[in-house]
Amino acid sequence: MKRLFILLLCLTLGSIALHAHVINYELDEMKSHQVIWNYIKIGYQHIIPFGLDHILFILCVFFLNTNIKQIVLQASMFTVAHTLTLGLAMYGIIHPPGRIIEPLIALSIVLLALENIFSKKVKPWRLVMVFIFGLVHGMGFAGALSQLGLPSYAFATALISFNVGVELGQLSIILLMYALVAKPLSHKMYYRKVIVLPSSILIAAVAAFWTIERIYASF
Repeated sequence: MKRLFILLLCLTLGSIALHAHVINYELDEMKSHQVIWNYIKIGYQHIIPFGLDHILFILCVFFLNTNIKQIVLQASMFTVAHTLTLGLAMYGIIHPPGRIIEPLIALSIVLLALENIFSKKVKPWRLVMVFIFGLVHGMGFAGALSQLGLPSYAFATALISFNVGVELGQLSIILLMYALVAKPLSHKMYYRKVIVLPSSILIAAVAAFWTIERIYASF
């Protein structure tokens, strides 16, 4: 348990000093058979290790649940939503401004963490919240992916591969946390008091800092 909190503290406090969505790649022109693997890798790395804000969001999804099926269902709703807005943005149908989207991403983490603090179980509106926030996060993915560019000869393939990589990154976090935390500890009487509440408070504090920082940076 101590290892969990040390890991979470390092992750969240260290993330304050870092900028989410920064992937420093210079992508050369790739052959068609290389596109799938490369963009899956880029999508995965956009979550682990570079997507610290998205990691905290997925942790918020995780902490209010003890059932792996409910966790995966919420993560799937998040995936459907961010895939939708990412595709719309990359095809030029919508043009989300980063100065608005980035603070909203941080704010979505705050709101989800607060729900974890004040709710003891998943409410019916949780899936709706996750879906709406997923739409916002998808616009953030689009901003990062736009900086990389997509090969014109395999635009759709690269886009789908990126989404697959993102989903694999999310599932890696969920399965790791389930194996290390939920499965051995969720049945304990102290689980919510000792693990869920402190973790959610810490996440909310970090995300609130991000929100203020990003709003300030947008002016």
